[in-house]
Amino acid sequence: MAGGGWAMTVSSERIREAYAECERITGEQARNFSYGIRLLPGPKRRALSAVYAFARRVDDIGDGDLPCEEKLRRLKQARVAVHSATVDSSDPVVVALAATAQRMPIPLSAFDELIDGCESDVRGATYDTFAELVHYCRCVAGSVGRLSLGVFGAADSAEARPRADALGVALQLTNILRDVREDFGNGRVYLPAADLERFGVGMEADRRGDLRIDEPGWNALIEYQAQRAELWYAVGLGLLPLLDRRSRACCAAMAGIYHELLHRIAAEPHQALSGRMSLPAWKKAGVAARSLAGRAP
Repeated sequence: MAGGGWAMTVSSERIREAYAECERITGEQARNFSYGIRLLPGPKRRALSAVYAFARRVDDIGDGDLPCEEKLRRLKQARVAVHSATVDSSDPVVVALAATAQRMPIPLSAFDELIDGCESDVRGATYDTFAELVHYCRCVAGSVGRLSLGVFGAADSAEARPRADALGVALQLTNILRDVREDFGNGRVYLPAADLERFGVGMEADRRGDLRIDEPGWNALIEYQAQRAELWYAVGLGLLPLLDRRSRACCAAMAGIYHELLHRIAAEPHQALSGRMSLPAWKKAGVAARSLAGRAP
């Protein structure tokens, strides 16, 4: 075999192994997104797994137990890695990401925004207004929405991009309401200070360090935030008609699971104080099945 053909075979094998590793990470760690990703045809499924695997790496750095300075150092390394991504990398996730970028219009620069948002988390940023919180959500989730759109493709990219961004914001707002207690334990409060003041809600630690809420306005605060999230879903779900059938099913399943979760949070605001809320696996599977059948959320 000629040298060039041998090199191409080695490169192809490296890429196949890299995608397999990204699919493994996605299958093990994407508790909600995996229900949608598995509905995609092989090439798009592998590509979106590569996007997810790198995004997950960035999130794990920000959420880990390392000292702040070490987290910031590793986030900087991740930024360099995505800027210099090639299929010759020794890192399988970077290999898969580079291979995906060669054949699909994924905006790798969007990872900069994701990393910016994680750096804000590490530095302990807080949010005085809802507008400030939306900017954060655009960084950490709108960016992933736009990356995913590069995998899906769309009939009208100009219309699809802001809708993908809006859907990412909707999902992140849902995450924030779901994880109030967990985030507080990690020293993070995402609910805007202006809204806490408006509804007379105080967030403090008890003697054990657990979240203690001054409760009278809690239900009204969460219902208000859920209504805001619904407005972002209304815009973001307009993305679905712009996608092909399998991409639409994937997107509908991921969004549908989070949308169902938002409904549950709005119906039971105090459950968020007891721990992370989630949907049972059978319900997630049902959302995915309805999405594949074309019954969008």
